[in-house]
Amino acid sequence: MGQKTGFKKGALLLSASLVLSTILGACSTDKADSGSAAGGTDQLTIMLPNFEAENPPDNSPVIQKLEELTKVDVNLQWVPSSSYEDKFNITLASGKLPQIMVVLGKSPSFINAARTGAFWELGPYLKDYPNLSQMNEIITNNASIDGKTYGIYRARPLGRNGVTIRKDWLENLGLEEPKTIDEFYNVLKAFTKDDPDGNGKDDTYGLVASKFTGPWDNMQVWFGAPNKWGEDGNGGLIPAHETPEYMEALKFFRQIYSEGLVNKDFAVMDATKLPDPFVNGQAGVMVDVADNAQRMDQKILDKDPNATGRVDVLQAMEGPKGLRDMPTSGYSGMIAISKGSVKTEEELKKVLRFLDQLNEPELQALLGNGLEGKQYEKKENYIIPSTDKLALRDLQGLNQILMFVPEDKTLRVQQTPVREKVAQVQKANEEIVIANPGEPLISDVYAQKGPQLDNIINDARIKYIVGQIDEKGFEDAVALWKNNGGDDYVKEVNELYAALK
Repeated sequence: MGQKTGFKKGALLLSASLVLSTILGACSTDKADSGSAAGGTDQLTIMLPNFEAENPPDNSPVIQKLEELTKVDVNLQWVPSSSYEDKFNITLASGKLPQIMVVLGKSPSFINAARTGAFWELGPYLKDYPNLSQMNEIITNNASIDGKTYGIYRARPLGRNGVTIRKDWLENLGLEEPKTIDEFYNVLKAFTKDDPDGNGKDDTYGLVASKFTGPWDNMQVWFGAPNKWGEDGNGGLIPAHETPEYMEALKFFRQIYSEGLVNKDFAVMDATKLPDPFVNGQAGVMVDVADNAQRMDQKILDKDPNATGRVDVLQAMEGPKGLRDMPTSGYSGMIAISKGSVKTEEELKKVLRFLDQLNEPELQALLGNGLEGKQYEKKENYIIPSTDKLALRDLQGLNQILMFVPEDKTLRVQQTPVREKVAQVQKANEEIVIANPGEPLISDVYAQKGPQLDNIINDARIKYIVGQIDEKGFEDAVALWKNNGGDDYVKEVNELYAALK
């Protein structure tokens, strides 16, 4: 059976999926002795988003190769990404789910569907599959609902954050790359006071920040503050802003602001403007995702092709509790399996076997890069992607069913020194990221009051950094947070946390 394109055929395909699940069940029985999908051909219906204008055609050689390698006929239900959530909810409401669904996030509808039994809880089965059994513990926990695994996460770099820094400025001033918070402060000060670009003008500063809160969150973890929620010493959880380490970080931020080591307009600067001072030679440090380094390197080279070796990227700075870094959630949605269409454990194991196969290097390369000679050419140890739009159409969107477990094994384009360093930093970060124990907890209070509560603390943090309030003023803001739902939020989170143990 070939691939179907366009969700306008949704009703037909949903009906087909019911038939196919019956076929799948029959195949499971017929091939019980073989114990492997390699003994014949199974069929699976998969609903997934497409971020491109066109879907791969029915006769896509990439999909044909996928079916050949997995011995599974895949029936792809493409949905435009812009309407995926709506279609996802409609499909859930219909009760007629495809066997496999890409889930873009822990939306209220998915949480409710998982809790009411629409999807298989996969945790007990994953140990039996060579790739799926290697799912990252932190990411699995982050993607869980009430501590249960209702989908295979689609992995993204967990240790994505890093420090992008002007390497040429360090060299001009004879400085070593900073490794501790104290050394980081000294570099910011030197970049501000010591004319790192050598133009004889007082026109540079250390850290560029914007109103995006992420960089401040990252740096707080360096000081020992928890990642959003931390252990309170009595088996419970407390929010990060109630810890002494959080206040120590705030004092540091206030110091570098008062000394002019960070841009004065950070609280109103749009995040999209963040790269400009770095690229234009005004600022020397950015604390954000590490892959910003390769973008800054390219932007500087676009302005001056001879400006090589200007950018470097570093790990987090070591603080009082050692080397710590703020992780990302580590995933972008997940792949869930319907209990309505995959009715038995035997059928479920076949589906899991298929998903496990998709994580093999050959399948990752196929779905991520395509076929050699069609979507790419191989050169030495890297690839050159094709620019042929028709050839690329055969591939586009298929990466939506990639999970990258245990890691991304797709083929790489030619790497620059900065790209290679970014990959090294992100890999090394996996050893020092601090998990958020509250990540799998679904709070009703936060669903109702989350933005309001977050705004109270974020506003107070900015006011403290820029000197509009003192420590007592920040404590008053925390009290306001508590009285406006924070206490209820903490109580609920701790009840949910206790239920997981």
